[in-house]
Amino acid sequence: MQKIRYIERSTSRECIEQVYGEKAVRLVYGDGIFSRFLFKCILPFVDGVFSKVYGYLQKTAWSRKKIRPFINAYQIDESEFTSPTDSFGSFNDFFIRKLKPACRPIASDPNKAVLPADARYLAYQNVSEVPGFFIKGQTFSLETLLNNPALARRYAEGSMVIARLCPTDYHRFHFPCHGVASKPHLINGPLYSVNPMALSKNLSILWENKRFVTEIDSPEFGTVLYVEIGATAVGSVHQTYAFDQAIQKGQEKGYFSFGGSCLVLLFEKGRIQLDADLLSNSRRYLETYAHFGESLGALV
Repeated sequence: MQKIRYIERSTSRECIEQVYGEKAVRLVYGDGIFSRFLFKCILPFVDGVFSKVYGYLQKTAWSRKKIRPFINAYQIDESEFTSPTDSFGSFNDFFIRKLKPACRPIASDPNKAVLPADARYLAYQNVSEVPGFFIKGQTFSLETLLNNPALARRYAEGSMVIARLCPTDYHRFHFPCHGVASKPHLINGPLYSVNPMALSKNLSILWENKRFVTEIDSPEFGTVLYVEIGATAVGSVHQTYAFDQAIQKGQEKGYFSFGGSCLVLLFEKGRIQLDADLLSNSRRYLETYAHFGESLGALV
């Protein structure tokens, strides 16, 4: 399987992703006979149990010993943390860490929406023209993602942004614009990996995994759909905002417990012009790595 390549927004460099748990991901989602057997015959029966058990272990005091090696291996900047590293009681406490606001300034232009998380982004101005994500020829199912045919038709020619969070990332997520946010709607499903190795094997993972859909009524950007998608070892999605009340651009919406995970934003047609670099990289089947608070796009 090929290496995962992406564009680092701050430098415009093409980079190769350092995958957490790469051997396990390649074993389950690889091209060999044993990998295909695991994917088709074993994984559907154990993914939920594994995620719950593994997620539980990351909350134990024993898991603290993983923090320092993890920070060193992935060169995570401790100066950004709001709490000292030795104050974390478990690996999950470290995983859901908060960052100093100054480290993630929010784009102040009122005509701009912002990126919701530290993540690797794919962006499409028109959902109906999406050519595929991690492998050419795969078709995205908006109707299955939303589990609502009428809602899918409403956004069929709108804009879509996919944010993939790796285990090495800051795992809190935020609102891209001002507005009023509804209570999230749960759509149950499995918890497969959202790593590109897995998605290239079966893109439907993206719209079949357990997910939450929130509607943001924004005076600038119309009704924005915000979808949190769980993944392997993500036992729960935690919402930290007040439902049906005014929210601010950049305000924290919630966080994922341990594991990789994914966000999808959907905008109605004609409401936003997504940033050119995000669109250009996506046309080349390359994700763009960028930080929460940076520009996502502007009012049309």
